[in-house]
Amino acid sequence: MAHEPLVHLATVSLVFTFGAGIVSRNAGRPTLCAISVSLAVLPVAFAMFVHAASDDGERLHTEFFTLEALLLITVGLMSLASARHLYGASVEHLTAKHDLGKLARFDPLTGLPNRLLLRESFQAKLKSAHATSQLAIHYLDLDGFKAINDQYGHPVGDRMLVEVADRLASAIRTQDVAARLGGDEFLLIQSHVHHADQAELLARRVIRQLSEPYVIDGVAMRISVSIGIALTPEHGLDMERLMGCADAALYRSKAKGKAQVQFCGPEDVQDEGRAVA
Repeated sequence: MAHEPLVHLATVSLVFTFGAGIVSRNAGRPTLCAISVSLAVLPVAFAMFVHAASDDGERLHTEFFTLEALLLITVGLMSLASARHLYGASVEHLTAKHDLGKLARFDPLTGLPNRLLLRESFQAKLKSAHATSQLAIHYLDLDGFKAINDQYGHPVGDRMLVEVADRLASAIRTQDVAARLGGDEFLLIQSHVHHADQAELLARRVIRQLSEPYVIDGVAMRISVSIGIALTPEHGLDMERLMGCADAALYRSKAKGKAQVQFCGPEDVQDEGRAVA
C-alpha cells in the first residue's frame, strides 16, 4: 500500500484543525460537538489501523500508523473532555449571571420585586397605559408588625413577611405588580384603573386579606395594613413623586387608625420632602 507523506500530513492536519474549530465554536452544544469530532476522528483512525495491519506495510510504518491512530483517538477524547468542561463553565457562568440579575431585582426574603424592578415595571406600564386609564400606586405599611417582631423574634417576623407577600400576590391581577420596599413596607402598582373607586376596591381587598390570622408554629397572630394611594396622571407621572405622594397619604391613613385607606390630596402633591429615595 503506497504511502504519500504529504497527503497523510494534510489529512491529519485537517482533522486537528476541524476538531479544534468544532470544540471552540460548538462547546455550548455538546451533542453536536461529540458527533462532529467522532465523525472527523474515527474514520481517519480506522484508516490508519487498516494501513498499519496491511501485509505490505513496513514495520516502521506499521508501528508509526498504530501509534498515530491511538494518539488521534486520545486527542479526540481530550477534545470532547475540553468541550464538556467549556460547556459546564458556560452553564455555571450563565447560572451565576441569572442569579445575580435576580438578586439585583428581587427581594431575597419574599421573592417580590425590589425597588429597581419596581421602577422598571412602572416605566413599562406607564408607556403602555391608555389615555382613558390610570395607574394607581398603593403604598402599604403593616400595622402591628413591630410588636410581632419584638415578641416572637425576627425569624417569625420573616415568615410572616413571606406570608404577607403571598397574600399580596394572590390579591392582585397578573398585570399588576407587588413589591417590597424594605422592612414592613410594600408597594402595589395597579394598572388599567378607570376610576378611583377601583383603586379603593383593591385597597380594601388587600386590607381584608392581610388582616386574616397568621398561624405560625401553631400560634395565631393578627396584623393589619394601612394604605396611601396616588394616581396617574392626577398626582404626577414621576415614580418618585408618586411614591412620595402616596407615602404622605399613608401617614394620614395611619393617623386615623389601623386598616385605613387615604388618597393623595393637593397638600400631598406639594409635599416633595417626603419622597421616597
